[in-house]
Parts: sequence; C-alpha cells; structure tokens
Amino acid sequence: MSKQVEILCYINKNRSERISPKAIELASPDVQKSVAYFHQSLPGYDPTPLVKLTQLAKYIDISELWVKSEATRFDLKAFKVLGASYAIGKLLAKELRLDVNKFTFEQIVSQAVKIQNLTFVTATDGNHGRAVALTANKIGCKAVIYMPKGSSKVRLKAIQNLGAKASIINGNYDDAVRLAAKMSDEKDWILLQDTSWPGNEEIPINIMQGYLTLLIESIPQLDGKWPSHVFMQAGVGSLAASVLSFFCNCPDKPKPFFGVVEPTEAACFYKSMNIADGKPHIVQGDLDTIMAGLACGEPSKIAWEILKQNADAFFSCSDQVTINGMRILGNPLEGDDRAISGESGAVTTGLVYELLNNSMFHGLAEKLGLTADSTVLVISTEGDTDPDCYRKIVW
Repeated sequence: MSKQVEILCYINKNRSERISPKAIELASPDVQKSVAYFHQSLPGYDPTPLVKLTQLAKYIDISELWVKSEATRFDLKAFKVLGASYAIGKLLAKELRLDVNKFTFEQIVSQAVKIQNLTFVTATDGNHGRAVALTANKIGCKAVIYMPKGSSKVRLKAIQNLGAKASIINGNYDDAVRLAAKMSDEKDWILLQDTSWPGNEEIPINIMQGYLTLLIESIPQLDGKWPSHVFMQAGVGSLAASVLSFFCNCPDKPKPFFGVVEPTEAACFYKSMNIADGKPHIVQGDLDTIMAGLACGEPSKIAWEILKQNADAFFSCSDQVTINGMRILGNPLEGDDRAISGESGAVTTGLVYELLNNSMFHGLAEKLGLTADSTVLVISTEGDTDPDCYRKIVW
C-alpha cells in the first residue's frame, strides 16, 4: 500500500446539460415517497446525523462541509441496508400482491409463512451482505453470501451471525458476483445485487432507489442551505448514480458539481472515462485496496449510463487519501463533532481536504470551482465495520 497521496482527475468535458432519462425515472418524486414510506415503517428506523464540520471548513477555506454519517444505521454501521431492505421489500410486496408503491415492513412479515422458503443470494465485501442477511433474517427468508478473496474475517463472522450462509471465495469481487449469479440460476435463488447488466436491472434499480433515503433525510438537515459540490464514492457506481439522480430531480435548485471518487486500484469509472469510447471498461486483478467496499472492477450498466452523462468529474485516489480522511473525521478540530468513518467511507472527506489543503492540488481545486463560497456535501458510507482495522489506521 502506497503511503503517498495520489489523486488523478478526469473532468467530463462531454457532460450533457440534458438530464439522463434514467436518472429522472430512478429518483422521481413518487419513487422517493415510496422509499421513505417503507423505510419509516422499519423497526428501529431513525435518520442518521448530518455532521457539520464548521471548523474544518474554515481551516480549508470553504463555506460549509457536511458529512452524512452512516455509522449508526440500524446497528449495521453502513448505508447498504437502505438498498437491500427496499429491494427485498418491493420484490416481496409484488409476490404477496400488495401495493408495490406503498407497502410496509409489517404488511410483509404478517405473511411470512408464504415466503419462508425463499433464498436470497449476493456477493459482497461485507456491508451489502450484512444488509441482505439482516433483512432476510427479519422477514423469515434465507440468505447465501459470497465474499471475495482477502475479505475481513470480522465481516464474514458478522454476516454469519445474522443467520446467513457466508463464505470467502478464491477470486475478486467480480468473480463473487458471477458466482452468485450462477448459483441463482442453478438453484432458483433470488439474486440481490446492486450491479446491473442486460437482463438484470429491476432489482439493482430498486436497490439504488433505496439509497435515496440518504438524501431524503439530508436535505432537511441542511437547514435551507444547498450544496455547491457533492463528492461520492463509487464501487460499481450504484450509490453515486442514485445520489446524482436525486439532485437531477430537483428542478428548482441548481445541480451541484458532482464528483465520482474511486480507489486507484479499482478505478473502473475513471479508466472508462479516460478511454473515452462511451463504453464501460473492466479493471482486472486482485483490486488491492483497503477500501474494500469500493474494490469493484466493473461498472454497473445503469450507473454507467447515468454517471457518464451527468457527472462532472471522476477521481482516482490512493489509499492514503482515505486514511487521512479517517483520521481527520476521527480526530476533529475543536468545536466540530467526531465522525467514525471506515476505509470506504472517508475517501471523499480525504479528497476534499487534499484538494484544498495540499499545494499539489490547488490548481485542480480551482478547475473544480472550489472557492471560499463553496458548500460541500459528502457521505461517510460506513463506520468502523472492522473495528480492529479502524483502530490500526486511526491510532
């Protein structure tokens, strides 16, 4: 792992002023109402905090820096349960002949006997697998989870503790996805993956729609203010595309500058944009990064279509960027609240800090329009989902 701060940026000169139709459909007001209605019916639901880093914003000379912290989401310490729960809920609502645009958790579990033999299968580095395992457990279904080589044993055990059959395979994340798809076909299991390809789009779309709750919660927490810049992590790109789609559905507000952020060793969007042939491209190999949740070598088809058309910039960041972000959030300036952020959660905070505090990147910051008036929103997508790893980095 390099201890150097390395940041590469591709500015999307072909970004369209026309909003992607897929973005409009994915995050329409009606979809947002359906997602919020379901999530608010879940036992233990509570909005996660928006941490306002006023002192850090002053230090790096911008107006505002907001961090949506997912460290307390349903005791899973990660945002992924928003997507998995909504997708499973919508699928089961259809199966049980409920109103698929207005259904609740209680409506589903009240008919658990009808769905108890269903099995959900997925690939994960940890957070999505825990989300699928928890949701399946709560509604009385089964779950099978495949994890890539090098996955944390702590995260594996956490999934198994939720009643799922989970194992680590001898392959990378994309290999695990292919195995999950294969087993779904062979055993008639339900594939619950947030990456999409031709013939596998409905469930990934529903997962992406579940992520909209992050913004549905965040906008009121901004107290009437609005971000000028949003930087969002990308693995397969589903979260980034979901967040961008939300802002594309705010016609009365200016669309923020939107940056897509990836680890250097798994920067499939950055690579694809640089090749510039309009097609998504794969990053091969072990995808060796501490940002396990972003170690994905192949863009989701739906996410790619949205991001290539409407995102403003794509970043490739070394592991040291997220390490710095974890330390900054975990050891805040006096007057700012602490935010516990894991390896995949802190890279956007680390990026913003480096762009504005590291003289190497001041020219890039100017190109991105980062000024003293900028208001920046990022999402810390996970807390210390591997506490030992977190402690080693932050201490």
